[in-house]
Amino acid sequence: MTIADGVQAQTEQCLKNIEAALLQAGSSLDDVVRVTYVLPDGEEFPECWPVLRKYFGEVRPAAMMISAKLLDPRMRIEIEVTALKQNK
Repeated sequence: MTIADGVQAQTEQCLKNIEAALLQAGSSLDDVVRVTYVLPDGEEFPECWPVLRKYFGEVRPAAMMISAKLLDPRMRIEIEVTALKQNK
């Protein structure tokens, strides 16, 4: 497994992975209602905002940021989402 350097690059990859998983489930980032961000260094969170705006756009899910150690010390962010699949 390759882990990119930098919190912005890792945020981008996390959201690409989440977007792909949601699409496989017949959902999308537009359906995200809750998101949890976990960063070992909470001071890095503001660096994530440009990437978050790119992926979430006008979507405004409830959000929480937690500062905690992650499994691999190279990891700078972990993102978990809850999506409410719309009946279309």
